[in-house]
Amino acid sequence: MSTPFRLDNKVAVVTGGASGIGEQTCRVFAAAGASVVIVDVNESSAQRLAAELPGARAAICDITSPDAVQLLFSTLGRLDILVNNAGIGLVGNIEETSLEDFQRLFRVNVEGVFLMTKAAVPTLIQSHGVIVNISSVGGLVGVKRRHAYCATKGAVLMMTRQLAVDYPTEFRVNCIAPGTVETPFVEGYLEKYHKHEKEKVRLELNARQPIGRLGKPLEIAHLALYLASEEAAFVNGAVFSIDGGWTAA
Repeated sequence: MSTPFRLDNKVAVVTGGASGIGEQTCRVFAAAGASVVIVDVNESSAQRLAAELPGARAAICDITSPDAVQLLFSTLGRLDILVNNAGIGLVGNIEETSLEDFQRLFRVNVEGVFLMTKAAVPTLIQSHGVIVNISSVGGLVGVKRRHAYCATKGAVLMMTRQLAVDYPTEFRVNCIAPGTVETPFVEGYLEKYHKHEKEKVRLELNARQPIGRLGKPLEIAHLALYLASEEAAFVNGAVFSIDGGWTAA
C-alpha cells in the first residue's frame, strides 16, 4: 500500500501562510511532498518559513488587491491546491461596529477569498485540484460580540457550498470551521482587548470549548491535509467543524 495523505508533485498556495494555522499547514503540506507557495503580507516571516521548507517559496501579496492577486497567479504556472486561510477579526456587536470596520473585514475575509478563488479556478479546472477554505465556528453559530466576524465567516462557508454546486466535477472545495485555536491571531486579540487580564480571559477561552482547551494549529493543518489529499476524493462541498465540541449542542 502507498503511504496515505501524500501531496507529492503538487503545488499548493496557502494564504496567511506565514503564521498560525497557515504556517502549520505549509509545514504539513511540505512534509507530505507538496511545493508550497507561502502567501502573506509579512515578508520577513514568509521568507524565513520558506527557507525552512524544501521546495517552498514566499509570495508577498495583498489578497484584497485584484492587481496583486493577478500578478501572483501570473507567476505560478501550475496549481493543485488553494488554501484560503488569511483572515482578520474584530470584537463588537452591531452597535459597536463601524461601517469602516465592517467593510474592512469583508475586504479581507470575503473579498480576499473571492479574488484568490476566481484567479485560481481556471488552473484548478486544468489540474482537477482542490480548494480548502478556512471559516470558523463563527460561521456556524452566533458568537457574542463578533457581528462582523460571524458575517464574514458565514459567507466563506456558503461560498464553499456554492462553488461545489457550480463545479461538481472540475475540482473539489471544502471548508474547515475551527473553534478557538492557539495562534498569534488569538494572542493579538488578548493583547488588544484584554491586556490587563490576559490569563483570566485565556482560561475563559479554553473553557469555551467543551473539551477544555484551545485547538492547536497542527490539528487544523492535519485536517486540511486530509481534504487536500486523494484520500478525500469523495469529499466535496462539506463543512468540517473542529472545535472541541463547541457546536455539538
